[in-house]
Amino acid sequence: MKILTCTQQKEADAYTIANNNILSINLMEKAASLVADEICKRWDRSHRIIVFAGAGNNGGDAVAAARILFTKNYDVEVYLFNIKGTISEDCMTNIQRLQECGFTAYHEISNSFEPPKLEAEDVVIDGLFGSGLNKPLSGGFASVVKYINASSAQVVSIDLPSGLMGEDNSNNARANIIRANLTLSIQFPKLAFLFPENEDIVGEWKLLHIGISPEFIAQADTPYYITEAQDVSQLIRPRKRFAFKNNFGHALLIAGSNGMAGASILAARACLRSGVGLLTVHTPVCNHDILQTAVPEAMVQNDVHEHYFAEPVDLDNYQAIAIGPGIGQEEETALATFDQLADCYIPAILDADAINIISSHRNYLNRLPRQSILTPHIGELERIIGKCNNSFERLTKAKELAAYLQCYIVLKGAYTAVITPEGKFYFNPTGNPGMATGGSGDVLTGIILALLAQGYPQENAARLGTYIHGLAGDIACRRMGEISLTAGDIIDALPEAWKILSEIK
Repeated sequence: MKILTCTQQKEADAYTIANNNILSINLMEKAASLVADEICKRWDRSHRIIVFAGAGNNGGDAVAAARILFTKNYDVEVYLFNIKGTISEDCMTNIQRLQECGFTAYHEISNSFEPPKLEAEDVVIDGLFGSGLNKPLSGGFASVVKYINASSAQVVSIDLPSGLMGEDNSNNARANIIRANLTLSIQFPKLAFLFPENEDIVGEWKLLHIGISPEFIAQADTPYYITEAQDVSQLIRPRKRFAFKNNFGHALLIAGSNGMAGASILAARACLRSGVGLLTVHTPVCNHDILQTAVPEAMVQNDVHEHYFAEPVDLDNYQAIAIGPGIGQEEETALATFDQLADCYIPAILDADAINIISSHRNYLNRLPRQSILTPHIGELERIIGKCNNSFERLTKAKELAAYLQCYIVLKGAYTAVITPEGKFYFNPTGNPGMATGGSGDVLTGIILALLAQGYPQENAARLGTYIHGLAGDIACRRMGEISLTAGDIIDALPEAWKILSEIK
């Protein structure tokens, strides 16, 4: 699914109207009907509906929704702010339609405003400003926003919470943005919905499909995508009947140190549950017996050191390598990591301590093997790129890093982003807060390692691995709940996740 900019979404509306034989007022009616339907599903007629509308098309959507709810016998009040004395044509048409159906609780505000008292049982429809906003709210509109936010009413925003920009909010005034409980986005998600700092602004978000031209969507150029099940299911390679283990690659996992055997176990188990033919785990001597017992399907190769990784491995027998889970940051480990990467000619994943080592020795950054996959969480990434003020800045700098290194970055978190060297962003929709637990990242590393060893291209391995990791987490969450979820539960759910995804046609 493409994520279009707010400018592109306006263009999509215009293209649809011009090429699909549809009037703009009818497109607005479709949006309003879907907004009203969603409100009816969630709130019965015992709730008063208070509509705050602007004079543009977002306000037109809100006024049309008010009319539809009124005809369904909801108690509705409308406050339309016409500060500049100019109302869009479609908004004016809907004001007239509202009045023609006998609606009397309509208030048009041009200067002073006496706000209604908002109660906990009230539902506010926010149609003040949509995706056309290009500067922070101030003055009277900022006061209205703060008044709504201070109330205990439920707030439903149409398309965007008023005051929020669709992409970059670096210079916005957060106090002057509506805090919605539900955002009903028209046709497309907004990039800003995927940023953690906007969670309390956007609330739950849902797409309303109003029939935007498929031709426009197909032609629209954007670097931003949300990965869908249909997309990644097509990436899964079928297995031939006469295949044997060597057809599915031999993976090398360099992981673990004294007291950190668990990281190597989790990554190894996830790798084996994701289709790899053979797996060798290179680990310090102290972890040998633990791994042999915990993961009997894997081969264990001892490092020369008793407690940590200290000597690089010959790669001739392997198709892919992952390095980092639980290896620690001893100076010998750092040197061994640099030596291992310097001569690396197979697909590589750097995770956890491998990334921390690199961030502590920034002069080695440009020596990383091209097309490598880095899997940092936000803290690990910012040790390389520096502290960021918001998610948009972080994504921008991560894009620059991926291009500079010619590597793939899997930025972990809610809506994990796979960032390509070419500057594309694939946001992952699967997963849940229960996965914010120790070892979850090690599981992801193991999954992607298995895919790389089987010959999947780096981009496909990162996208498919991230999706299946989150899907397994969602299955585990249904079984265990968010609070009790562990990384091991994610691994246990991998077989079902792979089965579900493989059966999508």
